[in-house]
Amino acid sequence: MSRLLQRIGERPAAFLAPAAIVLAVVTFFPIVYVLWLSLTHYSLIGDAPTFAGIENFARLFADRRFWNALGNTLYFTVVSVALEVAVGLGFALLLARPFVGRAPMRAVVLLPWAIPTVVAARMWEWMYNGDFGVINYLLGTETNWLGDPVWAMHAAIVMDVWKETPFVALLLLAGRLSIAPELYQAARLDGAGAWRSFRHITWPLLKPLLLIVLIFRTIGAFRVFDAIYVLTGGGPANTTETLSIYAYKVLFQALEFGYGSAIAVAVFFCVAIITAVYVQLLKEAQR
Repeated sequence: MSRLLQRIGERPAAFLAPAAIVLAVVTFFPIVYVLWLSLTHYSLIGDAPTFAGIENFARLFADRRFWNALGNTLYFTVVSVALEVAVGLGFALLLARPFVGRAPMRAVVLLPWAIPTVVAARMWEWMYNGDFGVINYLLGTETNWLGDPVWAMHAAIVMDVWKETPFVALLLLAGRLSIAPELYQAARLDGAGAWRSFRHITWPLLKPLLLIVLIFRTIGAFRVFDAIYVLTGGGPANTTETLSIYAYKVLFQALEFGYGSAIAVAVFFCVAIITAVYVQLLKEAQR
């Protein structure tokens, strides 16, 4: 047995093989299968699947609803991620400063992130209710937050920012605490104020971690499904319909597996492009 373990130890691939097999089964096989479905005409209410080539992707370019969903997704992603990073950075800088009750405050800030997204979205749906919602009560208005085409998307963004900002703050706080205090002491001795210390010490040293945070949050926001589905279901009049919501409706309501898979593949390639851009920026920031 000891000789067998020694031989396995000389081959690291033997240790990686079980994880690689599981990864292939649960990840790569579904990806390949969806790619194949995207090249077919396949509907549960139609005939057997037939090869369609790139017809489904050509249909995407002429599908106004697809472009509307893409625009909604990009708007949701850009606005929500920008707000999450700005607010999360502010919280991280505040929580890094010494004050009474700092430890419990760090735990309290994480509470929204600990709540499951579906639960948080349902809670915000009740808060947004036009008849008995607490938001209208506090503001003294009768706004239909989730039924108005203008307010619905922004209501979803506010919910997402509330839910995901603690994740950003936690990572940035860890990065801020990893910066040596001696750098700030030296800056104060040289007469640098809070803004100059942030500009020349905190920001440059946090930039690589900030790009990693942007990668995670941009991918998460671009693939948003559960929050939008619970709050609005994509309405009103598809003004909050994202690509994930549209793909779900085509796949599981219209039962068009071929075209729905093509939408899913489009989401996959968009996420891949976004990730590649961020990785390139991360490489440049680390030089």
